[in-house]
Amino acid sequence: MDFIYPRQQQMPQHGPYPPKTAGLGGIPTVHTDVPVTVIFLLLFICAAVAHMTIFQLNMRRGHKFIMSGMMFGFCMARITTCIMRIVWATRPRNIQIAIAAQIFVAAGVVLLFVINLIFAQRIIRAAHPNSGWHPVFKHSFTAIYVLIVIALVMVIITNVQNFYTLNANTKRIDRAVILAVGTFYTIISFLPFPLVIGGLLVPRKTRIEKFGSGRFRTKIAVLLTASFLLSLGAAFRVGTNFKTPRPIDNPPTYFNKGCFYFFNLTVEVLVIFMYVVVRVDRRFHVPDGSKRPGDYSRRNLSDEKEGNVMTRINTEEEVFDDAPAPESAEKLNGDQRV
Repeated sequence: MDFIYPRQQQMPQHGPYPPKTAGLGGIPTVHTDVPVTVIFLLLFICAAVAHMTIFQLNMRRGHKFIMSGMMFGFCMARITTCIMRIVWATRPRNIQIAIAAQIFVAAGVVLLFVINLIFAQRIIRAAHPNSGWHPVFKHSFTAIYVLIVIALVMVIITNVQNFYTLNANTKRIDRAVILAVGTFYTIISFLPFPLVIGGLLVPRKTRIEKFGSGRFRTKIAVLLTASFLLSLGAAFRVGTNFKTPRPIDNPPTYFNKGCFYFFNLTVEVLVIFMYVVVRVDRRFHVPDGSKRPGDYSRRNLSDEKEGNVMTRINTEEEVFDDAPAPESAEKLNGDQRV
């Protein structure tokens, strides 16, 4: 049985105040939430080790892929989330712990949104080099990243303030800000779909610039699958938050613990392990210093270092006849020498 704050409990004279409305997942309990959270804790630890190992091995080879470090950072944030939720389950009346736990739940996934936008940007630049490298397109992404950070700060401040005020108007404003930020993050999580699909529908003036390893269509499938999972979770969270708040001792069905763990942690585990399995560090890698059309196609030092390994097996492009013929490759190399 879930622990609830009794309605007749005397309200403290100062904040933080116990919540009066129900939230997704409710207040964690030792018997129900701790075993499930421990499983997710172990999964995120394994993912963190995997991404950091890939990051370190790549750096030793001169293969720079910052997103592996970002995914490690996301895993560490989720590890902290799981730890805080376990602590909250053992101390359900500690409001400070509840605040910290809820902030980590809301903030961690932002890193995955940014990573997917970076992948989408690279796909657009490969399909439409002139448009993708245009300053307007570049500055638009920079503005989105700035807005993501601002929105994150806003949601943290409003979540904390909501526990430290009893003023009805302040709570109304806090709720409006939280709903606005949730809607914004849902749009951001879905943004790779119109970007990539729109880029495919718009007629190309040049050939696709191949970057990383693997087929171009596989890159698109990986990105859209991850975006679908993350947008599913974001849409569920913001959609349920738009519902009329219910008392904490009478939560709606869609706020049950199963929904919390599926639409938050499960979809994120699927995405973070998929990125390990499909090796996004190879598929979405671009040469260092890329800043203009044509830079994605050039071979960098890390590709040459991997040549002795890659020549032993057929690459995905060669298996599906997407790779250039040996004669064309030799001619291209000769032209580059000249």
